[in-house]
Amino acid sequence: MPHTKVRFTVSLAIPEANLAKFQSIAQSMIAGSQSEPGTLAYDWFFSPDQRSCRLIEEYADAKAVEAHTNGPVVKDLVPKMLAISTITSFEVYGDPGPQASQVLTHIGAKIYPLWQSLPR
Repeated sequence: MPHTKVRFTVSLAIPEANLAKFQSIAQSMIAGSQSEPGTLAYDWFFSPDQRSCRLIEEYADAKAVEAHTNGPVVKDLVPKMLAISTITSFEVYGDPGPQASQVLTHIGAKIYPLWQSLPR
């Protein structure tokens, strides 16, 4: 069975004055991602000072990534989040598919295709 999962690691810097608004948008993003088919994980982690966070996302396959990048979380909420925070790192692991790759690299993602993994 080929490895089809795709993972994202997104690091963001948050100005202190924007923390409450950032967290509100993140909550909306979590709620929206729950209804997307093939979303396996959407986990947020904050630094102790809450000035930076990391979002770890996991999708079943490229089709699920495409649903996410074409859905309201990315189309409506990501622009709101980027208006009040800054992406400091965005890495994609696996093959998100050609359409999603274009969207992701446009917002600064670096894509790492799978080289090898444990047999499934």
